[in-house]
Amino acid sequence: MELTPPVTRIRWRNTCRLIPSRYPSTGILDRIATPKDLPVIFELESWTNDRISAEMAVLHRIPAEEWVAGAQASVVMAAFCHPKPGGGRFNSPDRGAWYAARRLETAQAEIVYHRGRELAEAGIFDARLEMRLYQADFNADFHDVRAMEGAVYEPTSYKASQALATELLDAGSNGIVYRSVRHEGECVACFRPKVIANVRPGAHYEYVWSSGHSPRIRRLTETAVSI
Repeated sequence: MELTPPVTRIRWRNTCRLIPSRYPSTGILDRIATPKDLPVIFELESWTNDRISAEMAVLHRIPAEEWVAGAQASVVMAAFCHPKPGGGRFNSPDRGAWYAARRLETAQAEIVYHRGRELAEAGIFDARLEMRLYQADFNADFHDVRAMEGAVYEPTSYKASQALATELLDAGSNGIVYRSVRHEGECVACFRPKVIANVRPGAHYEYVWSSGHSPRIRRLTETAVSI
């Protein structure tokens, strides 16, 4: 990395993250008092749950002092314990990050792009997907690449952005604030679970792809819209 991005204090409220609603809004981490109980709980759950076994393996790559427990902790920790194959723009396949957009429209555009690409690669042109909105607040220092250009914003390659993220993570960074590649908006990739504040579930949205076209997006119980 040639230049270290500047650090900016981010005070954002009501940031938006969308995840498939098939995942429960509460889990085992929400029902324990302190993070120190996690290894025992995970061990018990892993006896009958292969997903928890995989999650536990990633959990131990995260320093124990960064673990969280209590309300919505399962949602928060899942973002770090279930990285996508190949990773994301600012995380490697070894450890996830909490991605959130400053505005709902930006989060929607990101979901439409990434899910649409996955469907196209699988040869699926008609699909329906439900997503749950989670909102969270931030008041912390982040490395700021919003003024940068070049390789970290490559539309389809994460090589440069992951290299930057790995270096910053190893140096103790809380994460990166950046411009969305899919929308005129801003996003944050948070590296530290404890920096994510006041996480709460919000609305459900339905995405319907038909014949490969851009999906119709409907807030459940409301009128469908298109983007």
